[in-house]
Amino acid sequence: MEKQMPAWFIINARVHDPETFGKVYSPVTAKLAEKMGGKYIVRGRGGQVLEGDEEDGAGAVVIEWPDRAAALEFWNSPEYSEIKKLRDGLADVTVTLVDG
Repeated sequence: MEKQMPAWFIINARVHDPETFGKVYSPVTAKLAEKMGGKYIVRGRGGQVLEGDEEDGAGAVVIEWPDRAAALEFWNSPEYSEIKKLRDGLADVTVTLVDG
C-alpha cells in the first residue's frame, strides 16, 4: 500500500475589504476545509515581500491536506464552488497546490 503524501494550498490574497472578507468568506471556507480534512497551518496578514514584483501587505494562508486528491476534492466540490463566489470583488487571490 502506497503511503499518502500530504499536499498544501499556498494562498496569497490581497484583500480589498477585510471586514466583509473576514465575516462572509473566511469562516465558511474554513469550516468546509476542516470538514473535508484540511488543516490551517498559516493565516498571516501584512506580508513583506523580500523578493519579487509583488507589493507588501498581502496575506498568506497555508492549508495542509492529507493528499493531493483530498485538496482537489475540496477545490472542485460544489460546496466550495458556491462559497468561492462570496469573495468576488473582495480580494485578488492566487492559489497554488503543492505536494510532498
